[in-house]
Amino acid sequence: MTRARLDKQPHEVASMFDDVAANYDLTNDVLSLGQDRRWRKEVAKAVDARPGQKVLDLAAGTGTSSLPFTRAGAYVVPCDFSLGMLSEGKRRHPWLPLTAGDATKLPFADGVFDAVTISFGLRNVQDTDAALRELYRVTKPGGRVVICEFSHPTWAPFRTVYEEYLMRALPPVARAVSSNPDAYVYLAESIQTWPDQPTLAGLLQKAGWSKVAWRNLTGGVVALHRASKPA
Repeated sequence: MTRARLDKQPHEVASMFDDVAANYDLTNDVLSLGQDRRWRKEVAKAVDARPGQKVLDLAAGTGTSSLPFTRAGAYVVPCDFSLGMLSEGKRRHPWLPLTAGDATKLPFADGVFDAVTISFGLRNVQDTDAALRELYRVTKPGGRVVICEFSHPTWAPFRTVYEEYLMRALPPVARAVSSNPDAYVYLAESIQTWPDQPTLAGLLQKAGWSKVAWRNLTGGVVALHRASKPA
């Protein structure tokens, strides 16, 4: 079984996700106490996909996160660098155009998508700045980005409890429900070292995005960042 390190070597992270692909969605549901479903609904609202629009769903895993966009009538491209995740996604959703791709070197032309989104995957990319620039490159002028990622609770007492859960409670729960519990130790550590909400907003601005804003979900456990590409 594979556990990636915090230097986030792409082959290690991809292999780790290959290992957990079969039970990934179930494990996330259990570990988040069902909150991940609410978070994904908020992503769908923020993306606001319309019929005929093209949406890139990066770090889509098995494609579960892409389904709301297809229901809205958009053409969605689920993209991930884990072949194990994509294989599981193709088994479940054979009609989806699941695509292998590295977030830092996307296999798409400039200005293709009306909206780009990534949920719970940006912190696993080795070069965050490069990924944000690539998302910008493949977005049409006037298009939008939505990033949903674990962040930092804003209320100090809750933040303490949350961090205790991440490092103490999460590993034994993962051992009970996941095929690779060590992967979730890495994921907990990656959450702790991830930039806070204002810092990620600054990285978006640095990559060229405008009208950058965010709102906290579940007290800041998750942050939903939104921005636009200037027309």
